[in-house]
Amino acid sequence: MSAAPIAPIQRLLQLLRLDPLDRDLFIGETPAGKGRLFGGLVAAQAVSAATRTVAEGSLHSLHAYFLRPGRHGTPIRFLVHRIRDGRSYTTRRVVAYQGGEAIFNLSSSFARPEEGISHQDAAPKAPGPESLPDWEDLRAEMLGDPSLRRKDGPLEVRMVDPPTPGAHEPARSRVWLRTRGALPDDPALQAALLVYATDRTLLSTAARPHGLTWGRRIVASLDHAVWIHRPPRMDAWTLYSSSSPAAHSARGLVLGAMYDQHGLRIASVAQEGLIRIPRPREEE
Repeated sequence: MSAAPIAPIQRLLQLLRLDPLDRDLFIGETPAGKGRLFGGLVAAQAVSAATRTVAEGSLHSLHAYFLRPGRHGTPIRFLVHRIRDGRSYTTRRVVAYQGGEAIFNLSSSFARPEEGISHQDAAPKAPGPESLPDWEDLRAEMLGDPSLRRKDGPLEVRMVDPPTPGAHEPARSRVWLRTRGALPDDPALQAALLVYATDRTLLSTAARPHGLTWGRRIVASLDHAVWIHRPPRMDAWTLYSSSSPAAHSARGLVLGAMYDQHGLRIASVAQEGLIRIPRPREEE
C-alpha cells in the first residue's frame, strides 16, 4: 500500500525542521517543483536556523536580500553568524548556500519581552474571509484555463480586492490568510510561518496600477524586511494589507501590515521586487 499523502502544512513544517551539521551550520530540504523556489520558504528556513542559536528572546525584526533564485529539490545550507548576545537584544546573520553559491542573506534581531509604550493605527476595514474568493481560483480564472489552477498550498489566501484583468487600479490590496490546518503552540514556529506568509501577494500590489495581472508579468523579490509587534497566530485568519507608494526602473516598493481578527497589528513589512513585462516566450 502506498503511504497517505502528506498535507501541505505538514510538509511545510517538515521543511522548517532543519538538521544541524555543526554548531552554527544547518541544512534544510527543498520541495520538488518547477521554476524558482518560493523566497518565503528560504526566509522562513533562515529564521529557523537563526532561532536555533538564540537562548532567550523572540524574533522581532529581520532585513534580508534575495541574492539568487533558489532551486527545487536541492538542499540549502544555512550558516549562522553570532553577531551579538546582549542582555535585551540578540543579533544573528544567516547566509543561505545552495550548490556552493550564496542565494540569501538575512540579518535578524531577537528581543526579550518588556513593558513599555504601545500604540497603532487602526486596522483597515474589510469583509470577513469566509465569503471571499480563493487566491488560486482567481488566478486560474484570470489565466483563462481552469486546468492551470495550482494545488492548494500550506496557506489559504482569500482576496478582499481581486484585480480586474487589464485594468489600471490603485496600488492597494487586502487579503486574508491562514495556514491550512492547526499549528503547535510554538512561538518560534509561528514567527517563522509569519515570515513565510509575508512574501505572499506583495508584488501583485505593485503591479496593479499597470494592469499586470497573472500571466502578464515576471516578478521576483529582491529585498525584504519584517517587524513583528505582537506574537502571531498563523492558523487564525490574519488580514494582510499592502500598498505600493512607488515603482521605477522595473522595481516596485510595497509596504504591508498584518492584523489579527480583533484589529491588533501583528507585523509590518517592506519589500522591493523586480516587476517586468514578459518578452515573447517568457512566462510568469
